[in-house]
Amino acid sequence: MEKRIEDIPVVKEFPDVFPEDLPGLPPIRQVEFQIDLIPEAAPIARAPYRLAPSEMQELSNQLQELIDQGFIRPSTSPWGAPVLFVKKKDESF
Repeated sequence: MEKRIEDIPVVKEFPDVFPEDLPGLPPIRQVEFQIDLIPEAAPIARAPYRLAPSEMQELSNQLQELIDQGFIRPSTSPWGAPVLFVKKKDESF
């Protein structure tokens, strides 16, 4: 799935900061790096924080949007960290 520069939220929000002739995002490619773990290191995964139903719905919506745009993909990694929502001044997420 090809990502368009116009679909990146920060570009939409601050169009005056970005030049109009952006060539686009780099092509999708295989991972070019690895993280070497300490031998016998156990994966760290924290339990998720409790979320209100409205927060859970917003999380689901945001994740689906990022998946649809090709910015993230589902993972089954044993490593993980909980999501923490911080409300903006206007009370949105």
